[in-house]
Amino acid sequence: MRIGLAQAASQGCRLARTFAKTLASVVTVMILASVAFAQPSGEVGGEANLKLPDLSSVSFLNNAIDGHKLLMIGILFCIFGLGFGLVIYTRLKNLPVHRAMREISELIYETCKTYLITQGKFLLLLWVFIAVIILLYFGVLLKLEAMRVAIILLFSIVGIAGSYGVAWFGIRVNTFANSRTAFAGLAGKPYPIYNIPLQAGMSIGMMLISVELLIMLFILLFVPGDYAGPCFIGFAIGESLGAAALRIAGGIFTKIADIGSDLMKIVFKIKEDDARNPGVIADCTGDNAGDSVGPSADGFETYGVTGVALITFILLAVKDPKIQVQLLVWIFVMRIAMLISSAAAYFINGAIAKAKYGSAKEMNFETPLTSLVWITSVVSIAITYLISSMIVPELSGDTTLWWKLASIISCGTLAGAVIPELVKVFTSTESRHVNEVVTSAKEGGASLGILSGFVAGNFSAYYLGLAMVALMSISYYFSLQGLGALMAAPAVFAFGLVAFGFLGMGPVTIAVDSYGPVTDNAQSVYELSLIEQVPNVKAEIKKDFNIDVNFERAKDLLEENDGAGNTFKATAKPVLIGTAVVGATTMIFSIIMALTNGLTENVQKLSLLHAPFFLGLITGGAMIYWFTGASTQAVTTGAYRAVEFIKANIKLEGVEKASVADSKKVVEICTKYAQKGMLNIFLAVFFGTLCFAFVEPFFFIGYLISIAIFGLYQAIFMANAGAAWDNAKKIVEVVLKQKGTPLHDATVIGDTVGDPFKDTSSVALNPVIKFTTLFGLLAVELAVKLTTDAGDTLTHGLALAFFLVSFFFVYRSFYGMRITAGEAGL
Repeated sequence: MRIGLAQAASQGCRLARTFAKTLASVVTVMILASVAFAQPSGEVGGEANLKLPDLSSVSFLNNAIDGHKLLMIGILFCIFGLGFGLVIYTRLKNLPVHRAMREISELIYETCKTYLITQGKFLLLLWVFIAVIILLYFGVLLKLEAMRVAIILLFSIVGIAGSYGVAWFGIRVNTFANSRTAFAGLAGKPYPIYNIPLQAGMSIGMMLISVELLIMLFILLFVPGDYAGPCFIGFAIGESLGAAALRIAGGIFTKIADIGSDLMKIVFKIKEDDARNPGVIADCTGDNAGDSVGPSADGFETYGVTGVALITFILLAVKDPKIQVQLLVWIFVMRIAMLISSAAAYFINGAIAKAKYGSAKEMNFETPLTSLVWITSVVSIAITYLISSMIVPELSGDTTLWWKLASIISCGTLAGAVIPELVKVFTSTESRHVNEVVTSAKEGGASLGILSGFVAGNFSAYYLGLAMVALMSISYYFSLQGLGALMAAPAVFAFGLVAFGFLGMGPVTIAVDSYGPVTDNAQSVYELSLIEQVPNVKAEIKKDFNIDVNFERAKDLLEENDGAGNTFKATAKPVLIGTAVVGATTMIFSIIMALTNGLTENVQKLSLLHAPFFLGLITGGAMIYWFTGASTQAVTTGAYRAVEFIKANIKLEGVEKASVADSKKVVEICTKYAQKGMLNIFLAVFFGTLCFAFVEPFFFIGYLISIAIFGLYQAIFMANAGAAWDNAKKIVEVVLKQKGTPLHDATVIGDTVGDPFKDTSSVALNPVIKFTTLFGLLAVELAVKLTTDAGDTLTHGLALAFFLVSFFFVYRSFYGMRITAGEAGL
């Protein structure tokens, strides 16, 4: 396995080095131009010069403790969160499991581990591109001292390491949980099959939030105030890069493997996760690479970037240092409180679920997951008001702002519960839309089934969009009730707090998202273990574990639970993309503040009457649609290669399992095309961001707004359409029990269409939007500085050069990835 992935990694690195020559030539021009034209700068503008106020200068809780000491206590809660995650990790590891199932889950983990090592090396290569711009802007143009530049670079690596580290923890937990869930199913009772994946998800969620918060508290409390700005910016860019790369590559990998494995059910009429299918191990690896690694890294980045955006806003828009301290401490105490509220809700819901379903023979797996989300939302909202009344009982003499701020955050927290309910309307196995897909496929085959999925996705975008607008409108109303006396653009701050509220039940959001890959893998582990064929296995399990085995019941329960996992994977995606879009508003405000000198100049250019701004709005949509095409193309070509190999090498007679060598080859194919696709997409986005920032600053603002809005609706549509097709297949398999029929074939085809929709293109839009916005902070400041020092001829020339490089990779993302006519036998 290591050899195959190493070959893929080597090929990816050779490809990257080839294209890096283009980068080198462009960067050389930039550096020469910068050295020639840049002038020494006395006071550096932008986010890198943000200085944190003295947190100990303001006291809280009736003057009992200053802000610095109060947040120091928060570190203890982070340690509690880490301990919580590790305790569950240990508990999962020690759960009973049959050796046949444990061997499969360990094989999956070893494959995932090798994949992650390969991706880690690739991430470092991509980081070089970011490091060049950081060195150029901060070191050459702004002439910051070497230590400050080094700190920015260091914390960009910390950000990448954070995203990468929690992703690794996620796959380790999930690959413990998958075999334990599969084994628990043998007893024929549903509760353990629900409880084990949820424990795994909570372990990841608590660990993820605790690590992210610990790093940010370290910067706040232990880094000198004039260095904190660069640390936060470097950290945010690093974690955003890590999340974007892991999401894109993981999404491509998992769907190549999934499609390659699923289509064999139609071609050879074999069962789900047939051990003779060499694509199944790759599919299991992909479940973790795409549905565990990607969301873990994405979630880590989402919480970090949203926090950095709010910190930046407070320091730029609020002039009074005392108010700055009050708001900063309030936000971080709220972030700490989310750990408490999520843990409390988890235990409350756990007690209810165990009492209700602990010994039940039947249960709806979605019901306790839904109640967990709502209990967490209610507890979080209650804690929000309580904490606000204690931390900021008055702001600038106003004793009403605490509940107004709490109400704004609660709009986001409520969205975290309402949005999943709306998503279930379009994706649940019990929803009318998903059943419509099945009904359509019965008479019209795959064609009408796919069209019904498009309907579900489009309708979902309408309802979810209006829900977000309604909650943001409420927050806007509260922003008009006195916040304007404290800060510039209070509505922008309100929108940022809504994004913050989206994350108010962070560990639970991650938990229900991580539930899916465990349930999916559990079903695969059951089949791959060939547990039913182990000699005298029933007597062995009865003797060793005191379990009366019921194989048929176990398979039914595992499949049914997989449907619930599909639904709740779908519910988390709009929450994360909504956070990206709403939070991007706050980050874009930072650019606007810099370009308008604190909203005192050039404000008229933020108008449709300013042509570059309007043109930027149009350009963003083009980039979003290219991205969804490019990511899907990588899946299509990779899946073609995987199917081609599997069809040529699958052996159905005289064998129980596919050979290890064939399984390795499928994983190698997936890795190869994941890296090729990721490289093309990353470099096109990277140079595209530089290009549009250099065209004209207000063009770039329009572009950022556009990719956020287009990306929101494209992501919601694709994610929910894909989930509808996925669960339509699950209805046919579990409820109708029509595997191997023409109806099943039709829904499998719909599912393979939906695979890149829901798990590649849509989910990767979230980190792409945030990476573009964060990196854009540097890019636009670099462009403005060069224009000031050297005139717009140089910047426009560089914009053209950057566009040509970006377009090269856009072109290559199809024509360099496509299946040629000769290869396809045409």
